[in-house]
Amino acid sequence: MVNVLISGALGRMGKKVFEACALTGGVKAVCGVDIKEDLSCPDFPVYASFNEVKEDVDVVIDFSSPLALPSIIDYALKNNKPMVLCATGYNKEDLDIIDNASKSVAVFRSANMSLGANVLIEAIKVVASLLSDFDMEIVEKHHNQKVDAPSGTALMMADAIKEILPEKFYLYGREGKVGKRTKDEIGIHAIRGGNIVGEHDAIFAGLNETVTLSHQATDRSVFALGAVKAGRFIKDKPAGKYNMQDLISGK
Repeated sequence: MVNVLISGALGRMGKKVFEACALTGGVKAVCGVDIKEDLSCPDFPVYASFNEVKEDVDVVIDFSSPLALPSIIDYALKNNKPMVLCATGYNKEDLDIIDNASKSVAVFRSANMSLGANVLIEAIKVVASLLSDFDMEIVEKHHNQKVDAPSGTALMMADAIKEILPEKFYLYGREGKVGKRTKDEIGIHAIRGGNIVGEHDAIFAGLNETVTLSHQATDRSVFALGAVKAGRFIKDKPAGKYNMQDLISGK
């Protein structure tokens, strides 16, 4: 049995993770941490601080905010617990902290926990290598409450192209741009509205033909299920950094 601590337990994604644990064999959500005032969760103990956690925990799954990162890292290092970090919007300092922590404990991090979206990333690499002369654009759509733009997944898609074609550079929208599109641009565009869960398109536009690779999430549960699978995957892994490609490949 994998005992899970859910960071951000009372948020929308935290509740989805609780449900995903119940649906996944060999996994149990034993407690949570959340800064919200209402800590009367009937399903399991929810604490205001990691310092209050009493349960025997195997892995921490976090869907909260980069602001919670120091507390999560501190708990994981003190208790030698692996982490699945699913928040987006980390800055360079945050990423440095995560890298340092991975020297001592196993850290699983991905900007998108959907298995389908990560298979899309691999497909983008193949198409980029075959259609290197095509113009490449990325369009992402999310709900009006999302705080970061472009999405972490859109940046993963752009990074996948750049891994294959390192001469490419990122252009975030085209407001104020003067002149025609240049050959090495990767246009990245963000749309925010309604309750769109998450849609991503990688567009490869050539002469008289266009290839579009797409992924659409219709419910947040796909991210929660991916995170729980990641938690089960990382439980006994040695210190280091892991991501969805490691899970998919079974490394």
